[in-house]
Amino acid sequence: MNQQATIIHAFSQPVSHISLPEKFTYPFHYTPHPLCVLAAEEVKDYLRSRQEWADELEEGKMFGVLVVRAVNGSVGYLAAFSGNLAGKNLHPFFVPPVYDLSRPQGFFKIEEERISGINRRVEELANDMAYLNLKRRLEADTAEASAELARVKADMKAAKAERERRRNSSPTLSDNERAALIKESQHQKASLKRLEREWKARIESLRKEISTFEDEIERLKAERRERSAALQQRLFEQFRMLNARGETKDLRDIFRETAGKVPPAGAGECALPKLLQYAYLHRLHPLAMAEFWWGHSPKTEIRYHGYYYPSCKGKCEPILRHMLQGLEVEENPLAASSCDAELETLFEDEWLLVVNKPAGMLSVPGKDVEADSVYRRMREKYPEATGPLIVHRLDMSTSGLLIIAKTKKAHARLQAQFEKRSVKKRYVALLDCSERRTPLEETGRIELPLCPNPSDRPRQMVNEEYGKPAVTDYRILRRSANRARVLFYPLTGRTHQLRIHAAHPAGLGCPIIGDELYGKKAHRLCLHAEYIEFRHPIYGEIICLQKEAEF
Repeated sequence: MNQQATIIHAFSQPVSHISLPEKFTYPFHYTPHPLCVLAAEEVKDYLRSRQEWADELEEGKMFGVLVVRAVNGSVGYLAAFSGNLAGKNLHPFFVPPVYDLSRPQGFFKIEEERISGINRRVEELANDMAYLNLKRRLEADTAEASAELARVKADMKAAKAERERRRNSSPTLSDNERAALIKESQHQKASLKRLEREWKARIESLRKEISTFEDEIERLKAERRERSAALQQRLFEQFRMLNARGETKDLRDIFRETAGKVPPAGAGECALPKLLQYAYLHRLHPLAMAEFWWGHSPKTEIRYHGYYYPSCKGKCEPILRHMLQGLEVEENPLAASSCDAELETLFEDEWLLVVNKPAGMLSVPGKDVEADSVYRRMREKYPEATGPLIVHRLDMSTSGLLIIAKTKKAHARLQAQFEKRSVKKRYVALLDCSERRTPLEETGRIELPLCPNPSDRPRQMVNEEYGKPAVTDYRILRRSANRARVLFYPLTGRTHQLRIHAAHPAGLGCPIIGDELYGKKAHRLCLHAEYIEFRHPIYGEIICLQKEAEF
């Protein structure tokens, strides 16, 4: 049986009753096609059967499936994993990598061993006993020189004071006595200079011996940098990515058009690029895709076992932009979507208004400045308004109360209240508690620092080193077996703060229902800004507004 017959899997149950997709999946925002769901379940069964991989799989890995049509019209699926699995790139059940880094006689392994040899030599030199002894002697001699010179200078200062005392107390000193005092001063200065020269020569000699080690270490490090950079460039050239038109681009060409210009580590090794490459090489027509996480969630990101996820933006978006050319791909539902709902006004005067933003409407336009948004509607409704209008924002998928300023003065004063955190906000959400194994505490505080995920925007991530403080108080209103209704009181306003604090295992461990980024897709994101309290920017009175959620 050839490799193609081994890797293309026939569905284990009849699928002729399932309609094929009209267009290929938009990989960054999708609902898995029924065929992809069936394929993914078969891959999951296969993973459960591989007990020898259990420990590694428990740590977490992304897998992907690609439903394809062969030249003869038959429909099957391909499977792939991101990175490597069980220390290898090649497993009969999964498609091979675009380029196999693990080939023993390949240039990558050979050069990697050379670089590893340099690393070993650097470590040997850094831990050489002669080198370490020289560094200890230098440290000890430097300290001893400093102490001895300080002591000599102190003695000289005292002697100088004594000479001054003698001069001032004995104005009738003879010429010989005065000459003796000058000679004493000159002798002490010359002794200090001689001592300084001796210590300097001694220390310089040690530094020269040390430099023979350190110069070699730096030379080896420079060679390592050069070899690593050259290896990376040569590696990028091996990833020659195909598209449906039969065109080829290597990773260097693909990422040259991006802001970073250089491919990130691991580019080309994710599941979907592997799947598409194999399909194109074997004249298989891609019909639909899906990627799912298997195992525990990483510490920084949020991944749930068995959940479907979009392709990553940092590594995969530029690659897929090329590889999907020639396929008819579904439109980005976020870019194509519009919201027909009206903006309900809860409060309005000459300075500001507060509206109830519906789920699915942007607060402000993104790259597409013509997209429907609260900002655009307010500009159309109040063309004479001088203010920037939007004071704060809600995620597109979040509904609820939004303050709009009509003047620059009102805008500045309202924003100042947000910066001082004097604005009180309350959100209500429905949580999916099906993955949580212990009951939620009735009340509590979540403190998880957040920052953007550079390889997968717009997702945010928990990061103790680079994250900004994010604090949320919460209170459970009611709960059932797999759901909970909760009130959130955000004390900071980080992007996706409530969504991550709800979903992250170190937070509540229960994603908000409908959260496609950190949980599962549903009819909508069940998060609503139901209450806001602020001081009127002109008159100063407290304004409190509330709007119940529709879920």
